[in-house]
Amino acid sequence: MTIATTERLLVRDWTDRPADLARLFEIYSRPEIAQWLGAASRFPLTDPAQAAELLARWHRRHAAYGERYGLWAVEVRETGVVVGTVMIKPLPGRDEQVLTDDIEVGWHLHPEAWGNGYATEAARACMEREFATGTPLIHAVIAPGNTASMAVARRLGMTPVGRRSDWYGGEELETFVLARSA
Repeated sequence: MTIATTERLLVRDWTDRPADLARLFEIYSRPEIAQWLGAASRFPLTDPAQAAELLARWHRRHAAYGERYGLWAVEVRETGVVVGTVMIKPLPGRDEQVLTDDIEVGWHLHPEAWGNGYATEAARACMEREFATGTPLIHAVIAPGNTASMAVARRLGMTPVGRRSDWYGGEELETFVLARSA
């Protein structure tokens, strides 16, 4: 299902088709991606079968929300190549099994896609979609040192509010926020 489109991108559900699972594995098996995810027990993926498990975990986690929240594939419309993931979802709290009312935007792009503005473009489209539902505030939480993702947050117009440890099991993360326009 299509979540959002931009001039260059299609944001859609990840599927269990072999091509999607292969690309999911290709992205999340890369150390340069995994180093920023903060889930050392799950990343980087080391076996292609883990891609299907990851996708199933994402779907289970957000099933109750229908199509409103999720982690979605970012596909370049001109080529059909999936370049990464964009997400809009409730942030997990200090107890990671409990989702909060705080909404997160995030992105994970394959290194081959870095520097093309895809993260900003996909995230902006998804944030606009979420703001249209009435959400007043969207957060981006970023691992300290991930200057590339912090630059994306700034390009999105998000304001840095410092490090917070409210989410993801209490991990200290650089936090950015953007409020819905009146």
